[in-house]
Amino acid sequence: MDSRTHPPVAVALRLCLHALLVGLLALAAVRAVADGTHPRAVVVVSGAMAALYAAGALAPAVQPRTRAAALWLAALGAVWLALLVLSPEALWVAFPLYFLQLHLLPTRWALPAVAVTAAAAIACFVLHGGPFTPGSFIGPLIGAAVAVATVLGYEALFRESERRRELIEELMSTRAELAEAERTAGTLAERERLAREIHDTLAQGLSSIQLLLRAAERTLASDAPATAHVRRAREAAQENLAEARRFVRALSPPDLENGSLAAALERLSSRTTGSGLTVQFAVSGTPVELPTPYEVALLRTAQSALANTVRHAGAGRAEITLSFMDTSVSLDVVDDGRGFTPGLGPVGADQDTGGFGLPAMRARARSLGGTLSVESAPGQGAAVALTLPLPIPDGRPGQDAA
Repeated sequence: MDSRTHPPVAVALRLCLHALLVGLLALAAVRAVADGTHPRAVVVVSGAMAALYAAGALAPAVQPRTRAAALWLAALGAVWLALLVLSPEALWVAFPLYFLQLHLLPTRWALPAVAVTAAAAIACFVLHGGPFTPGSFIGPLIGAAVAVATVLGYEALFRESERRRELIEELMSTRAELAEAERTAGTLAERERLAREIHDTLAQGLSSIQLLLRAAERTLASDAPATAHVRRAREAAQENLAEARRFVRALSPPDLENGSLAAALERLSSRTTGSGLTVQFAVSGTPVELPTPYEVALLRTAQSALANTVRHAGAGRAEITLSFMDTSVSLDVVDDGRGFTPGLGPVGADQDTGGFGLPAMRARARSLGGTLSVESAPGQGAAVALTLPLPIPDGRPGQDAA
């Protein structure tokens, strides 16, 4: 009768209900035959009610709170009333009928139906000459009360179980998403670390070697025996420096793989969402090509600052500005949120281990010779500014564009 997934206990209860109703109908038929009170009619009506019950129990259309279920219960009730007129033993069938009505009908209809069924059972007992005692009234009423408490209590427990099951599934899904996010973040962090290591060691070393060999080549006469060897060594260093730069670019963040830094920041602004948060992006000055470590530092700083804005600021508006100047490039992230006291920060902003705090931004700035400034006050929003000196074109050690 119910297509919902039930635990084994509920299935067992339904089977017991089926057995109870069929057994009570059989009892009424046997007693009628034994007593000689309308035996043929009682057997026929009992069999008809059992067949009607089996048809409804097996019918897919008979589901809780459907028209088919209401019609089926009405037919069962009519046959049961006919059986009540023939045999007083039929009043016991009222008990399984209580459960059917409470299970299949909406509560606002089930309770009146149970009350009518109990009244019919009491009237049957009286009309068949039963003794007029308080027990004749209390018995059917207690049965109805027990059925109501049992069914409504079970339904409440079932709903709570479903809520817990859905919550567990949601938690499992969230845990899987978090694990995947952690793996992705770890992969990106390792790629970025390798890019920094290659840039700070291999690429810088090759750049220094190239400059030293160029200087040595200038001091040698063009026909000196060592000149050709120095030139070939410088060219090899230059080729390996280009290869190292390709490695750095390949290990850069995916947002920088298919476009410029400005395009990556534009995409970051468009996809950053919060409760009523609007993010705008602007470019100031004439854009110039930046080394990959610079682009990575500027993008990561913007991501970190916006993450803090979304999680802690409660801002309605944020602005990202990328400014190109003669000797430096700067990134400003400003919001109109609740602000904080620099040095303390919003609760939880820099205590996490996700690498999105202000200390991580300052470490990036220092690694490239830049500065990070933070201006904020409670209730006055926040402004984060990262300034990096532009690399010197001649590629001297420490400032090369690898």
